[in-house]
Amino acid sequence: MTGKVYLVGAGPGDARLITIKGKDCIEKADAVVYDRLASPRLLRWMKPGAVKVYVGKLPDRHTMKQEEINQLLVDLALKGKTVVRLKGGDPTIFGRVGEEAELLYKNGIDFEIVPGITSSISVPAYAGIPVTHRDLASSLSIITGHESPDKLDQMIDWEKVTNATGTLIFMMGVAKIGYISRQLIAHGRPPETPVALVRWGTRAEQDTITGTLVDIEEIVKAARFEAPAVIVVGEVVLQREHLKWAEKLPLFGKRILVTRARSQASTLVSRIEDLGGEPYEFPVIETVMPTSDTILHQIQQAFEELDQYDWIFFTSVNGVDFFYKHLNETGKDIRLLANARIAAVGPATAAALRERGLVAEVLQERYQAEGLVETFGPELKAGQRVLLPRGDKGRSWLPDELSRRGLHVTDVKIYETVPYAQEDDELVKLFEEGGIHAVTFTSSSTVTYLVQALEQMGGEALLEQLRQCTIACIGPLTAETAEMAGLKVSLMAKEATIESLVEALCEWNKDEPRRHRK
Repeated sequence: MTGKVYLVGAGPGDARLITIKGKDCIEKADAVVYDRLASPRLLRWMKPGAVKVYVGKLPDRHTMKQEEINQLLVDLALKGKTVVRLKGGDPTIFGRVGEEAELLYKNGIDFEIVPGITSSISVPAYAGIPVTHRDLASSLSIITGHESPDKLDQMIDWEKVTNATGTLIFMMGVAKIGYISRQLIAHGRPPETPVALVRWGTRAEQDTITGTLVDIEEIVKAARFEAPAVIVVGEVVLQREHLKWAEKLPLFGKRILVTRARSQASTLVSRIEDLGGEPYEFPVIETVMPTSDTILHQIQQAFEELDQYDWIFFTSVNGVDFFYKHLNETGKDIRLLANARIAAVGPATAAALRERGLVAEVLQERYQAEGLVETFGPELKAGQRVLLPRGDKGRSWLPDELSRRGLHVTDVKIYETVPYAQEDDELVKLFEEGGIHAVTFTSSSTVTYLVQALEQMGGEALLEQLRQCTIACIGPLTAETAEMAGLKVSLMAKEATIESLVEALCEWNKDEPRRHRK
């Protein structure tokens, strides 16, 4: 049975700008064919077992020729696969979608074209430039600037194009900016007409320069401004001074690596995005149910005695989540905890309990195990029974201290933390090009397993790139692990919370200079 091909516009770079239908197509695809103009973050929506096919440029291979890409789509579909061809921006605007669709048609393969948000309008918008304006421009033209001057002259009727619309958008024309400017002036555009070039718009590397037709070439050369960029010509450029919203966001210009488990990363990822940064998710751990018969027996036994505990200490959100999973599997009733006092380490853990109808004891200020003892120390009496449901990587300090005080501690490992990191060529390239500006660690496990993953993917050279990044840790224990791994910790949250970690990143970015990829 022949498959189907979806020619999907991936948007300009910010992964959130893909359409809902585009996301749906990625989720059901058996194979996704993409290049570097499509955000690699979009690939996280692929289903397990789906194939990624990168057709962009690699160090040992030039970009796959368009004819080869066309044939690749045919071959994959003939194998019965549902295929997504991810194309930057909108596939119908200089995306060569016509050539791909035509070969699919000739081979009798069903296809759909899924429009995307074109960079011709979205990139200027992220730079604070509306491409139309009631008082300044009621029309626009989108023009290729990629070809040589001879070909540009063949493709563009400068006499008609120059003054045809209020705004002119040139795609991929940075290297030809001088020629384009001279042609527009020669055909009637005033030399003082405003011009803007926006490079890598909607991404962490977004950069904008402005000038006029008469001086923009020299400005581009002086700034060493390189492709890819969108060129905007017209009075709408003047709106940028008042409307450059993205650059005012506190994490603008920074790509931040998020290493925590994907099931827990959403809050941190969302906060980074909301504040103008670009999160790159690379989960290095995942939490799973124990498989050891011995551990499972210990959990079963602990849950048989739920009505006999005086205290239950929850030390993480994972502890809460897995406690309820085991509660369900053992068929126990939460009302068995009626006589127990319940305490939580940190507001996130308390919130996880509150969502399930349990209100934890008053929280301590110090969001780690020591804080539990500091807060409840006078009320911890010898002979009391304590249930400590937590992961297999938990420190021994808390059960040891409780035992020293004469309490009977049932320390059950209700979940396990295991390595999750997978090969990620895009992440390797970002590190090598200086495209990762900060790395966040929310536990000692994330430090240990990221170092292991990078060592496997790129050896000592990649670890050295990691050392060049700003390292941000959620607390002193995590920071200690990072330091032991040879990393210099530059940022640490004042409180062991995601929000506090984000606040530290925002403070850092106030004075941190912009760094661009090599």
